[in-house]
Amino acid sequence: MWLDGEFELRKFVSPEFVFGSGARNLLGRYLKNFAAKKIFLVTDNGIISSGWIDEIIEILESGYYDYEIYSNIKSNPRVEDVMNGARVYNEEGCDVIVAVGGGSPMDCAKGIGIVISNKKNIKEFEGVDKVVLPSPPLICIPTTAGSSADVSQFAIISDRQRKIKMAIISKKLVPDVALIDPVITTTVNSNMTVYTGFDILSHSIEAYVSNASSPITDVHSIEAIKLFSSNILQCINDPENPKFRGNLMLASLHAGLAFSNASLGLVHAMAHSLGGFIDLHHGECNALLLEYVVDYNFSSDPERYLKISKTMGFGDLNGKYGLINGISELKIETGVTQTLKEIGVREEDIPKLVQRTMNDPCIVTNPVIPKKSDVEEIFKNAL
Repeated sequence: MWLDGEFELRKFVSPEFVFGSGARNLLGRYLKNFAAKKIFLVTDNGIISSGWIDEIIEILESGYYDYEIYSNIKSNPRVEDVMNGARVYNEEGCDVIVAVGGGSPMDCAKGIGIVISNKKNIKEFEGVDKVVLPSPPLICIPTTAGSSADVSQFAIISDRQRKIKMAIISKKLVPDVALIDPVITTTVNSNMTVYTGFDILSHSIEAYVSNASSPITDVHSIEAIKLFSSNILQCINDPENPKFRGNLMLASLHAGLAFSNASLGLVHAMAHSLGGFIDLHHGECNALLLEYVVDYNFSSDPERYLKISKTMGFGDLNGKYGLINGISELKIETGVTQTLKEIGVREEDIPKLVQRTMNDPCIVTNPVIPKKSDVEEIFKNAL
């Protein structure tokens, strides 16, 4: 943004990343750079069954690396998953972490890394800039297009005791290397493609209207919105097409670079609250809430929201309702038709959801800081 006619100071952080078909095959080169001896391979059972992990193991074995596979991870990684992983890492004498998977394995790997280096419970890092020491070397190989955990300084960990999702935000969480290979996403099913796709859209919209946005993050936000909008339906209809998959993966990269540096907003604050309360996929939570938050936020920066509408192909002549209706229709086209009520949220649950939303750090960079009553109304509208 501008300050007295000049650009404000803005910091931009990102890992070293390699993007393109075959990027995963460079893993051995980076392990050599880190002088790795024993690899802690963090993944999940879905990735193992897809067969992609076999390729990674082949790379490790061809380089004569010892390794330990850690795959006991829930779809929303939990405190126990992180703490148990750190214990296994230490017991096995590992020295480099490789995360292969979607947001869950990558967030879990990030959590494991900072627990190992700081020797604290993962709960102690909740919030912003609470991590003192960086993780051991971390290499991420994403298998979905959406979470952008491979390039961001965020990690989201579920605390089932409190029924919340903890947001941990620190540049110490930025991976050392991301090997972003669109080919891996060709086996992702339709539902996961849609949910992670709406994560891309939510990331990029919230970064663009964030009060911490900058001309640098804006470039990435708009490109992510454009790539998502022109490729999500094609990916559903032609899932093995490498061009469409590559464009969606590129959208995820742009969105990650944007939100990691501009942060997020009310959609994610509410989605973290909702996902902690009902164990849903994070992208689904975003999709269920997105147009309702856009409706609330629109008047805070109409020009930016109209730019989003135009970029998505909805035009800007119909104002707020053109964008809201466009998002709603896109959800229907992609099969996201449930309401909060249909997934089990009751009106009496809303006060708890509101309180947890107000405590989420993502709310700080929403373009307008809402009152509790505002958030309550948004949840009710989404029922």
